[in-house]
Amino acid sequence: QVQLVESGGGLVQAGGSLRLSCAASGSIFSINSMGWYRQAPGKQRELVATITSGGTTSYTDSVKGRFTISRYNAKNTVYLQMNSLKPEDTAVYYCNGLITTVHAISITLRYWGQGTQVTVSS
Repeated sequence: QVQLVESGGGLVQAGGSLRLSCAASGSIFSINSMGWYRQAPGKQRELVATITSGGTTSYTDSVKGRFTISRYNAKNTVYLQMNSLKPEDTAVYYCNGLITTVHAISITLRYWGQGTQVTVSS
């Protein structure tokens, strides 16, 4: 019913930049907050950044000043601009959204994308 598809990952040298995109599609009634998580090999998935429907953002400390989350509500899309990348940013990045579908407007569920690999070489 709902799909989130990420794009924009890849290989970049330390100090470089990447922009991730995540588009939600399907039987969407509304999207509340959206966010980006990441999971490095052997580590737990961690929250990177979130953005509310009104545009309020929050970031984990390790990416503050380097990453910027934004969204384009008309296209149900969230972005993550990543600058000054470091090798420790290497991970699979997942987007998610708190979404209400047209089939059950009293229920809000968290949906996940399939992930996109970001690799930062030193």
